[in-house]
Amino acid sequence: MIDYNLIASIGNVDADVEKQLSEAFGAAKQDNVMDTVLDSDVSNTAAPGELVSGTVVGKAGDDVIIELGLKSEGRVHRSEFENWDEIATGDEIEVLFEGIDDLSGEVTVSKRKADRIRGWEKILQDHNEGDEIEGLGVRKIKGGLLVDIGVPVFMPASQVDIRRQTDLGDFVGRTIRAVILKIDEERRNIVISRRKLQEKERAEARDTILAKIDEGQTVTGTVTNIADFGAFIDLGGVDGLLHITDMSWGRINHPSEMLKHSQEVEVMILKIDREKEKIALGLKQLENSPWENLDERFPVNSRVKGKVVNLVTYGAFVQLDEGLEGLVHVSEMSWTRRVNHPSEVVEVDQEVEVVILEVDHEKREISLGIKQTEVNPWELVSEKYPVGTVIVGQIRNIANYGAFVEIEPGIDGLLHVSDMSWTEKVAHPNEKYQKGDTVQCVVLEIDRDKQRVGLGVKQLTEDPWLNAIPENYQPGMVVQGEVTKITNFGVFVSLEDGLEGLLHISELADHKVENPQDVVKSGESVEVKILRVDTDERKIGLSLKRAQWGDNDTTAYDGSGPTGGGASEFDEFARPSKGGMDDHGAMGSDKIEL
Repeated sequence: MIDYNLIASIGNVDADVEKQLSEAFGAAKQDNVMDTVLDSDVSNTAAPGELVSGTVVGKAGDDVIIELGLKSEGRVHRSEFENWDEIATGDEIEVLFEGIDDLSGEVTVSKRKADRIRGWEKILQDHNEGDEIEGLGVRKIKGGLLVDIGVPVFMPASQVDIRRQTDLGDFVGRTIRAVILKIDEERRNIVISRRKLQEKERAEARDTILAKIDEGQTVTGTVTNIADFGAFIDLGGVDGLLHITDMSWGRINHPSEMLKHSQEVEVMILKIDREKEKIALGLKQLENSPWENLDERFPVNSRVKGKVVNLVTYGAFVQLDEGLEGLVHVSEMSWTRRVNHPSEVVEVDQEVEVVILEVDHEKREISLGIKQTEVNPWELVSEKYPVGTVIVGQIRNIANYGAFVEIEPGIDGLLHVSDMSWTEKVAHPNEKYQKGDTVQCVVLEIDRDKQRVGLGVKQLTEDPWLNAIPENYQPGMVVQGEVTKITNFGVFVSLEDGLEGLLHISELADHKVENPQDVVKSGESVEVKILRVDTDERKIGLSLKRAQWGDNDTTAYDGSGPTGGGASEFDEFARPSKGGMDDHGAMGSDKIEL
C-alpha cells in the first residue's frame, strides 16, 4: 500500500491526489473487511490483492471477459488496454484480483493495476536510492509534481530546482532528469529530486571554477537572478553575489536599475570563501572611488553645497559629488525647532548648504549639519535673559504638565503647573491658560546644554504662605467657605480665591459618615473651624462638626483624628510637585497617603 505518512511528510496531499497516487503506486486500499466468507473454490484459488492470470473468452461491449478459474468471469474495461483492437479470444492476461461483490457475486479485477505492480517490481529491481533516472512530468499536484518513470513517482516542490520555482506547471510535459531520494519497497513509494542532480553537477563545475579564479580578478558572468539586495551572477557553474552596495558609487534604489536577467556583465572578484564556496563580486570597483583624496576636497568643518537626493525618517541624504553622499540627521537641522521629519526643512532635489561634521573612512560615512551654518541662538539666551528677567510671551503649546511660552522666535520656555499659583491646585494648564494667551513670566532657570528655560508666574508675587495666610487663618478660627469638590475621603472648601482647605470625612459630623454628600453639597456655603495651618506642606485642615460645638472649643487639631491615634487622612490634601498629573490633582509620583 502507499505510504501516506511519507507523502504527508513531504507535502500535503489532497483527497483527489491521494486517490491518484494510490492507483499510480498500485495499492489496493480497502476501507472495510469483507463480512462474508468466499466460496471455498475461490478462497483456495486467489485472495484480494493478488495477481492472477486468466484467459480472454470474448468481448461484451466495452469490456473484455476473462476466465480466471473462479466462480464467475472477470470484466476489464477497454480503457485499461493500450491495444484494445488486438485483444483476441484465447489471449492470456494478468490482472489484479480485488474481490467479489457481496450482492451480485461479480468478480472485480484490474489489468491497469496489475501492469503497474509489474512495473513497480521492475523499477525496484533495476534502481536503487541515489540512481539517476529520467521521466516525463505528468501533472502538478499539491506539494509537488507527479513524474512518470515507467510508474508515477513523486517529486516534492522543494526538490524541483535549486532556485525556488513560482509555477511548477512549467515542468509538465518536459523530460526531467533526477535522482532517486527514497525507495520504500514495502509500500512501493519512490521520491525523486531534480535539485540533487543539479547540485551534484554544479558542485563538479564549482570545483573547477574555484580553482581558476582569484580575488581582484575581472571575470565575465551572466545575471541569473535579481533580488532587492543584489544580483546573482553565474560565472560558469558557480554563482557569485553582486550586492547592491557594490554596483555603483552613486545611489541606486534597486538592482534592476542597472542589471537585467540573462545580461552578460563584467565584474571584479572581491572576496572568495572557498570553505563556504561563496564569492562576492563588485561592479563599481572597476571605476575609481570618489573617496580618494576626500579629506582634501571636503575637510571637516568646511561649508559645501550639495543636492538632497533622499529623505528618510531620521534625516536627509545630500549628494556632495558623483557617488558621494552625506547624512544630515534631523537633530542637525535646526537649533530651535524639534524636527520630526526632514521634509519639514528640506525636499528632494533641493540645493542646500551644509557643514562637514565628521568623516568615517572605515564605515564610508559622512555626517553633515544644516543648523551649523547659522548662529546658535541658545548661546545668547543666558546673556539676553538672565535668571530673574521678567518676559511677556505667547503660549505656543500646552502639555499635561505645563505651558510652553515663546520668549523669542525659536526659543520657548516651560511654565510648569506647579509654578502657576501659590495657592491653587492646578491639575492641568488649561484650567488657567489657553493656547495663544499672552502671559507675563519670570525666568527661573536656564540650561543651555539641554536648551531649556524654566518660567514662573507665581514668582511675580510674594508667597502668601509666608505671611498672609498664617496671619489670616489661625487654628481655632471659624470661617465661612464654599464647598468646591467632594471626594470619598472628604470635602474641599474654598476659603478665598485660590485658597482651599480640606474638610475630612471624619470632621463632617459627630456620627460616622459613609458618603460626604449626605452632609454637604457642592456649591454650598458652610461654616468651618480651622484645625491646622501647615505652611511647610501648604495645607489647611478644617472641621464642620467642631464649628458647630461653639467658640469655646479651641482644641488644636493634632492630626490624630477624633478618636486619637494613627496618621491623619488630612495628609490627602497635598501640595503638587513637578511631574505628571494624576486623577486626584497630585503631581508626578506623589501619591495620596491615607
